[in-house]
Amino acid sequence: MLRSEVDRLDSGLPHWAIAVEAPTRDWAAAPGCRAHARFLVDGDRLAPSSTSFEHFDSRADCLHWIMAHRLELNNRMPGATVRPVRLASWLLGLA
Repeated sequence: MLRSEVDRLDSGLPHWAIAVEAPTRDWAAAPGCRAHARFLVDGDRLAPSSTSFEHFDSRADCLHWIMAHRLELNNRMPGATVRPVRLASWLLGLA
């Protein structure tokens, strides 16, 4: 899903995404970023992104996806903690 499409989601339902925080400045997975920069995870590239992300209808679906791709996520985003977040909270900076 593209970030520009978020307004099309039903606001009455919870939506989940995968978040990651840059563990260091100029992190290998996001060159040029600041330390603790927040990103959602692009499901196609398995990489941090500020424009596209994987979207889920439940926390369980999100966790299942993370577990199914954990090796690739750890390899492509070294040192970062990958976690499920409520999309609305993340967009508001609360998660």
